[in-house]
Amino acid sequence: MSELSASYYWLDDQGPAFGGPGLAPRWTSSQKDAVITAYSASSRVWFTVSHGTLNEVYYPTIDRPHTRDMELLFTDGETFFHEEKRDLSYRFEYIDQSALAVRVTGSDPEGRYTVVKEFISDPHHPVVLMNVKITGDESVLERLKCYVLMAPHLDGGGAGNSARSIRLAGQRAVLCWKTTSLALGVSCGFNRTSCGYVGTSDGFQDLFADMKMDWQFGQALNGNIAVTGEIEVALHREFTVALAMGLRPHAALANLMQGLSTPFEVNRKRFIEQWMRTGTPEGLAESSTDGGQLMRISENVILAHEDKTYSGAFIASASIPWGASKGDDDLGGYHLVWTRDMVQTASSLLACGRVETARRALVYLACTQKPDGSFAQNFWIDGTPYWTGLQLDEVAFPIVLAWRLWKLGGLASFDVFPFVENAAAFLVRKAPVTQQERWEENSGYSPSTLAAVIAGLVCAAELARDRQAVELAHFLEEYADWLEANLDKWTTTDDGVLLPDVKRHYVRIQPPAEGEPYHNPEIPPGHIRLNNREPGERNLFEAREIVDAGFLELVRYGIRRPDDPLVVDSLKVVDAVLKYETPYGACWRRYNHDGYGQRKDGGPFEGWGQGRAWPLLGGERAHYELAAGRDIEPMIRTYEQFASVGGMLPEQVWDYADLPEEMMYLGKSAGSAQPLVWAHAEYLKLLRSKANNRVFDRVSAVEERYLKPQKERKFPNKLEIYQLERPVSTMTSGLSLRIMDARPFRVVFTLDNWETTHRLDSRSVGYPGSYADIHTTPGQEGAIVFTLHWMLEDRWLGRNVEVRLTPPEPQTAG
Repeated sequence: MSELSASYYWLDDQGPAFGGPGLAPRWTSSQKDAVITAYSASSRVWFTVSHGTLNEVYYPTIDRPHTRDMELLFTDGETFFHEEKRDLSYRFEYIDQSALAVRVTGSDPEGRYTVVKEFISDPHHPVVLMNVKITGDESVLERLKCYVLMAPHLDGGGAGNSARSIRLAGQRAVLCWKTTSLALGVSCGFNRTSCGYVGTSDGFQDLFADMKMDWQFGQALNGNIAVTGEIEVALHREFTVALAMGLRPHAALANLMQGLSTPFEVNRKRFIEQWMRTGTPEGLAESSTDGGQLMRISENVILAHEDKTYSGAFIASASIPWGASKGDDDLGGYHLVWTRDMVQTASSLLACGRVETARRALVYLACTQKPDGSFAQNFWIDGTPYWTGLQLDEVAFPIVLAWRLWKLGGLASFDVFPFVENAAAFLVRKAPVTQQERWEENSGYSPSTLAAVIAGLVCAAELARDRQAVELAHFLEEYADWLEANLDKWTTTDDGVLLPDVKRHYVRIQPPAEGEPYHNPEIPPGHIRLNNREPGERNLFEAREIVDAGFLELVRYGIRRPDDPLVVDSLKVVDAVLKYETPYGACWRRYNHDGYGQRKDGGPFEGWGQGRAWPLLGGERAHYELAAGRDIEPMIRTYEQFASVGGMLPEQVWDYADLPEEMMYLGKSAGSAQPLVWAHAEYLKLLRSKANNRVFDRVSAVEERYLKPQKERKFPNKLEIYQLERPVSTMTSGLSLRIMDARPFRVVFTLDNWETTHRLDSRSVGYPGSYADIHTTPGQEGAIVFTLHWMLEDRWLGRNVEVRLTPPEPQTAG
């Protein structure tokens, strides 16, 4: 960076800034009012707006933030100093309802001046554009100076940033760099600039001290920095600020000049015209209660969260929950890909009629699938894993998405079968115990996870049968039937303690027993540990003490009827312990004793807190109520009212009495992610479900298989399944013991304590491996004793396994 370029040169001014490296870096509020990007794929920049100001700028992919924030400061040099996000009241609006172009109007509390800012991105370059118009009392405007204050966090971190003042094409600007480069300029050219360290020599410290710009440092290197540019309002009542990105300094500078060379009005017109090409989903506005306003915003927000380099990749949110308390050690935030969230997103786009976009998402997921058929818990846009947990629902959901596209004839030339077969094989090898359920915290038997796995396997079986893989299809269906037949036994308690009148209900998760995958010997049997609880608080609970509404996924996909007595009773428990009333309607928490949320004093979640209510859970409940034949319009209205001024749906809302000193208000966004793309996806699917009078996510193949009384079913479960990773010691007589392994084997067994010996070679079904069935008859007594021999390796198990036979249990309603 020491070499000069022919197109710009360094301005030394007052020399280097003092006070490096500055305060420890932090991000900013996650409560976004807007997420903005051009619809064109050639403009690879995204940014967010909150509290009337610019926040994170992402480039060249949507998972890479490069700024903390950018705001305006105002002073007349003598009587007042205003920081816009703290001292001005602001009004937010979309310039056009079809586009993500935003107008923010800020007003001086005493009415002396008004600032109108319009935010767009350059339709074809990685440049953020902010047009500013300042009006007011002429005697004030003649003395008013405006300062642009911007804090770069290049390459995802506030440490190690550098900046210098430069002169570019005859105008003063600022260049920032780490690995990526950023250029900041204004259409009229800055009158003065300064580069400083946050908390010591930055522009805010300078102006706050005496309302004058006394510092004009030419550079600030290798620290947490902020840069400042001065604009004479007396000379320039309207101007455009540009923030341009580039992989190298010259690229950022060239993009800056390209963005400023086109009049803002021309860029704004092109920006809006691009978004208008997206159209409007048919039939959804009529299902809303706001005339389709949130519907249009939700669809655009979802589309804006797709990357433009890795086509089809959607992140969970362009935000960092509780960002103001997060530093460089939290690299991920929510700007990562979660397979579960991505499939929710793609499904909502199907609800909007966007088949091609949903197919792009499926193709991207196929490219990120691991060789064993699974997916990372979450990952960067380029497929690099971030967290390392294994969640079976994240393996199952892409299968369901593939099935939906297949049913719609939307796969085009994409051969989805190898991808589906590999994912299904992984589910067969690992289910029913998941390392993490959908809340990403605990291991065991989860109703919501099993719902996704059962639906995924049935969908995979239909796709296999379409490929003439009949034996594989039958095998997958039988495995799904086994899961379905046992899920109530695995995921319920008969001795509930949360509601006196309800003893039998679903639990959030049943922990694995000794000898099962992910069993933790440090935790007492039948207990789960909640690691997000406040230090010193109880964090060990019996499984029967913790509930969530994840079992509603069983109704959603067609595994259980909405009037199933177990579902109805479980909802009574959920409403007793998780339902919270707000001025807009009811909302539900994830599970009782949850610690993931704003602390009780209103402070940020920092490894512990108090779980709050999630609007999307109200959407899931509304889907259940629709399935049950009830009116859901009031629930849709409630959902819509949880949105922010810019239509952003939060992950969580404050569900307790107002705490004005912490800016926490009942029913309004708490400090977690906003927007949460999953919440917008759930809303769009809810509108489609209401329009169709049918739950959009319902899988016809699943409901046709399971939504009949047990005695009328054509596909009753006939199996007990044994795998070395999850052994069983008892089984019901009359079932067949299915022994499964990834490699071919021979089972040597006896039914009469080795008076008679039988041998049975396994059958291969492709990716899922091999299996052998040992049949029993109703009322048969004794035990199956067996051992295994892997012929290709000439290796024996080296021990006998005993599975005792027990009488059938009484039938219950299914």
